[in-house]
Amino acid sequence: MKLSGYFDRLSDEDKIFASHILDMADICDIKFIPRFSAFLDIRQAKIAEEALNSICYERYMFYGGFEQASRVMLGVFPMYSELSTDDFPMDSIVIRYREADKLSHRDFLGAFMNCGINRNMLGDIIVNDGYTVVFASNTVSGAICSEISKIGSVGVKISIENSPEILIKESFSEINGTVSSLRLDSIVSTAVKLSREKAAQLIRGGNVALNCSHDISVSDEVKVGDIFSVRGYGKFILCEISGRTKRDRLHIIIKKYI
Repeated sequence: MKLSGYFDRLSDEDKIFASHILDMADICDIKFIPRFSAFLDIRQAKIAEEALNSICYERYMFYGGFEQASRVMLGVFPMYSELSTDDFPMDSIVIRYREADKLSHRDFLGAFMNCGINRNMLGDIIVNDGYTVVFASNTVSGAICSEISKIGSVGVKISIENSPEILIKESFSEINGTVSSLRLDSIVSTAVKLSREKAAQLIRGGNVALNCSHDISVSDEVKVGDIFSVRGYGKFILCEISGRTKRDRLHIIIKKYI
């Protein structure tokens, strides 16, 4: 597979990453076996998607362990094979502790880093009262279970569980605002409290995903129920359009995942 003109506008670092993605697709086609990346952030997933689209490669999917995951693995699949989330080399790990012990996302990430686990081996870390769900590459899940007995000074019990969905409880904070239209740049601007110009820069820079897709533009229309992620700001859902103001602006309610 050859690099297309799309890659000419990438930085040297991004060209290396995009070439790696195309190598995955090459190996998949040559050996007729699926290939999987490490966990990708929003920007990396966008580059991967654009790289594959540039060569019209369609047999791929992103998955992070549950439907609304922010950090995802890329899977590329051989011709005529079924695209299945069951094939992704990741485990869901549940870490339990007393509800009185208040732990943060940073506490868990620090403990994993101290064990020599790179961030790209870890997906979303979902912190709840009394337990946390972590998605991790199956190459490091054993080390997490065997080497970590404390998060900070808090004793924990760790296990790999195959069906963590029932444990994923998503909490929200509510954002109210008005917009002139449902364009993506307007919605992002309201959600992250930046100007539309700066919101557009985030979108064009590959820092925004809409419904897990990175093939988006500033003028795309956001619908009620659509989920969007903004790198560095979090994940949001357009929850409601509750009417119009006297100046004919739309009153919207956005919920931010916390």
